[in-house]
Amino acid sequence: MQRIYTGIDIGTYHVKVVIAAPAPSPDAPLSIIGTGTAASRGLRHGYIIDTKEATRSIREALGRAQAVAKVKVRHARVGLGGIGLDEIRSSGDVGLTVSGGIVTEREIERALKESEKRASPKLTNRTVIHTIPLQYRVDGTKVFGRPLGMQGTRLAIDTLLITMLSQHQEDLIEAVETAGIEVEGVMASPLAASLVTLTKAQKTAGVALANIGAETLSVVVFEDDMPISIKIFPIGSSDITESIALSFKIPLTEAESLKRGGVTGSDIPERKMYTIVATRLKEMYTLVNAHLKTLGRHRLLPAGVVITGGGSGLATTADIARAVLQLPSQVGQVGHLPRSSGVDASWAVAYGLCRWGFAEDASGGTHMFGDVVRDAWDSLKQGMRSLLP
Repeated sequence: MQRIYTGIDIGTYHVKVVIAAPAPSPDAPLSIIGTGTAASRGLRHGYIIDTKEATRSIREALGRAQAVAKVKVRHARVGLGGIGLDEIRSSGDVGLTVSGGIVTEREIERALKESEKRASPKLTNRTVIHTIPLQYRVDGTKVFGRPLGMQGTRLAIDTLLITMLSQHQEDLIEAVETAGIEVEGVMASPLAASLVTLTKAQKTAGVALANIGAETLSVVVFEDDMPISIKIFPIGSSDITESIALSFKIPLTEAESLKRGGVTGSDIPERKMYTIVATRLKEMYTLVNAHLKTLGRHRLLPAGVVITGGGSGLATTADIARAVLQLPSQVGQVGHLPRSSGVDASWAVAYGLCRWGFAEDASGGTHMFGDVVRDAWDSLKQGMRSLLP
């Protein structure tokens, strides 16, 4: 029986489902065999306010994807996004006497657990979904790469804990499971998108991935091939639509069409439209710029910013990002797929979740939902090495 991988991206505006299967060649990427989308119901800023309505949307998108792929989906991986997503920085250190002064996987695991334990006062009502090691030190000396096999008396680790409001995560999982799908794994949506839109070269040099959703703007920053920060802002492309509607006193549906250039012969001056869109985009990129300043990466990301999400289709978005951030800017493309596939950057999260599942199978991983996937990024990098652009 053919192994399939399913990714579900539950956004505020759309639910998107991608079903993929391994290509005939082991070196080739996954082939997308089905996609499905449905208007989101019961969501606000990426969290669920009505589980029944959200479940209906998930069923609808799944049904369309299954009809195209001609398969029955029983389990899937789910992207977690929205304003409930956040980051916490922590650190942990452990003695190496138990292991005879040698750094082993067990000692790394102990140090990661210690970093989570130290962060526990900040974890009220929150669940850690990824623990990412940022830097290791053995006896106070920075280690480049992983410290396995090194000798010393003490191992320290700095970590990035990616967390989600527990209630938001539980509601999303419940909505998917009520739709009859077993949740095989969860991943922060910005990380899932990065798996198929960023190259190893970009992530090593330093890059920001900005995903413009309907009601949220998410930013993940990479350096040395590792995510060093995730930030979510409660602003998105629907704010642009609302500004157009208010400025010209027109219905939201017409404003949305105008925003995307779908109306011809309108008596609304093009220059005024551009000014409104540009003003809101500048506000978004100003938030990104302020965040980069707090990280000490302002104008210091050689690979610049890559823009994805539904809002990435707006004309001039890359030009405005370039002007505000003073960094190279481009709209993201989903790697390895022909343009004729119809899958653009707005599908990056759902497709990235499929690639994660394939990578785990390739590396022998069997992480199920409910497990704390520690050292997750290292295992992902190992599995994804042959898949990345």
